[in-house]
Amino acid sequence: MPIYEYRCNQCEREFSQLFLNSREIRKVKCKFCGGNDLKRLISSFSVHQTEGSRLAGLDTSKPKGDDFYKDSRNVGLWAKKRMKEMGVDLGPKMDEIVERGRTGKILEDYDK
Repeated sequence: MPIYEYRCNQCEREFSQLFLNSREIRKVKCKFCGGNDLKRLISSFSVHQTEGSRLAGLDTSKPKGDDFYKDSRNVGLWAKKRMKEMGVDLGPKMDEIVERGRTGKILEDYDK
């Protein structure tokens, strides 16, 4: 099921559209003005990385920029890698703590 992005040549607005089957692609109209004079855009994409590949590429010695903190998984991965570098193994309990911190559930412990 592809998602395509379009720019309407009538109202000049951009939108994305999910298609459940290929016949719908030919019937697409602007979500804003209903026009059918559309240009399909080239969309950005991302590649999924496993936790192992992210850990391998993480350099704990370099300073972190603002983008590092935009992904809540980074801080936990940094802590895991740093502990591994130092020879510390806290076992599955550490994974649980990192996951609770990443999702914000760890704050529930302090609300009690």
